Amino acid sequence: MKISEKFKRKRPVLSFEIFPPKKDSALKNIDETLKILCELEPDFISVTFGAGGSANCNRTIELASKIKKEYHVEPLVHMTCLGYDRKEIDSFCAALQSEGLENILALRGDRNPQFPEKKDFPHACDLTEYLRGKGDYCIAGACYPECHPESEGKVQDIASTKRKVEAGDEFLITQLFFENEMFYSFVEDCRIAGIQAPVSAGIMPVINTAQIERMTGLCGASLPPRFRKIMERFDKNKEALFDAGMAYAVSQVIDLLANDVEGIHLYTMNNPAVARKLCEGIRNVI
Repeated sequence: MKISEKFKRKRPVLSFEIFPPKKDSALKNIDETLKILCELEPDFISVTFGAGGSANCNRTIELASKIKKEYHVEPLVHMTCLGYDRKEIDSFCAALQSEGLENILALRGDRNPQFPEKKDFPHACDLTEYLRGKGDYCIAGACYPECHPESEGKVQDIASTKRKVEAGDEFLITQLFFENEMFYSFVEDCRIAGIQAPVSAGIMPVINTAQIERMTGLCGASLPPRFRKIMERFDKNKEALFDAGMAYAVSQVIDLLANDVEGIHLYTMNNPAVARKLCEGIRNVI
């Protein structure tokens, strides 16, 4: 089923993100996490796509197929394009079609000096446009409440988001953010610009200091004073920081739901403890 249909039928659409484990020993965590997540009957689960060739693509497709066939939840397959050419994308599409997978999150992908960039798809909208001619896919795109790190500013960033939708993205998922007002302002700017695609809010629970430093460095998300105080207060207490980080994320979700958000997309980090705490926190409000 195309995920875009779910946005037409219900509100909010609930989804989670997981990533293919690099080691077979981590597969146990994946199954434990999936069992917990599926108790909430999510509308879809997205599966990330690593850089560096067909092995990563195969793991993504294998996990997505498992989610669809064993857990009966629609998967959203991430597909990056900066390091791939048309022939490679064609191969990925053929693998998706053979498994009956029809939902794709079209992404440019992060720049990585270990993996040379190719010229066929310099932007995510180029991938979306190409995929439109390759099959009957439902295609989603990423967006950034605080602007893409490489963007010159809000006006350029909204224009880039609009190009993605015009190329064929049917709904959008935001990068993580820690201040809901930024999300509300971003969605309002999208609507003013004529972007009518549903926007799902991406929320990541922060459970350790190293994680927040890594993620904010990658995506440019800012930390509001209330969040900084939590980090500073519980930085030396691992268990307390876990509980505080989870509580903050749940409070964000509750506020978003109270404001009639179109979708909630939760980044689980493949952590069963995170999945369980999230599900316990939102079970009665979603």
